[in-house]
Amino acid sequence: MRQTFDLALLRTFTTVVDSGGFTAAARRLNATQSTVSMQIRRLENAVGRPLLRRDGREVALTADGERLQGHARRLLQLNDEAWRDLAGPEVSGTLRLGIPDDYAFYIPEIVREFSEQYPGVDLRVQCDLSVALVELVRAGAIDMALVTRQPNSPGGEVLRRERLVWVAAQNHAPEQRDPLPLSLFPREACIFRDNAVRALNAAGQPWRAIYTSKTLSGQQAFVGAGLAVTVLTPSQVSRDLRILDEGEAGLPALPWIELALHRQPGRPTEPARRLTELFRQRLGMEQAAA
Repeated sequence: MRQTFDLALLRTFTTVVDSGGFTAAARRLNATQSTVSMQIRRLENAVGRPLLRRDGREVALTADGERLQGHARRLLQLNDEAWRDLAGPEVSGTLRLGIPDDYAFYIPEIVREFSEQYPGVDLRVQCDLSVALVELVRAGAIDMALVTRQPNSPGGEVLRRERLVWVAAQNHAPEQRDPLPLSLFPREACIFRDNAVRALNAAGQPWRAIYTSKTLSGQQAFVGAGLAVTVLTPSQVSRDLRILDEGEAGLPALPWIELALHRQPGRPTEPARRLTELFRQRLGMEQAAA
């Protein structure tokens, strides 16, 4: 007797794989974690074998899960192609997106998803400092920019709020040095730096900047070597780094920052409208946890 896969279950399955866990997949699917878990169990019951190995919050594919995911992606691709064909004219054109390097980790999955949904759109991504990207949008050099909102560049649509945290390397304690060694983004170009310096000065805590870099990778590498403390958001903290407890480290509390989407004035192009909706779905579903 022929059996038919439930495409909704396959989409949940591939989303869990791409997201690396049930919690992140639930956010992407705008569902509860219990719903995602139930759908995975239904799929595993249907095929009669486990597809994912659960290790704490992380998941990994079993051998059968590895075999299924290729088939699942092809089935979903055909499904999406059929709906696009029936939906009307294909969305096409060029879309220029700007994003700072320190938020580039948000982009790969969203770009992949957008490219799969709208293969006729030529999406081009440019990295630069937030203040520079806002100016490029205003000048018409790019269509939209996802940036950290700056005091001197207000506006845009706020999609997400994240708290700032003090960060140091695992198995190192640079926070115990006096003056406090800091790894910072450039002066007058990053609200992360401004908030860190303002908080330390207000608390009367001595500090010195021993490293400056425009890139998140540069900050992570230097701080990861145990040489300094920096300021990031929790989603930017790599595995070789740790979030410092402000009370234990004797460091002042830090504020929250806002991730905002800036677009050219006037009616957006269809590609810009579609990408805006995707950003709202993927980044704007919930405020980052405190």
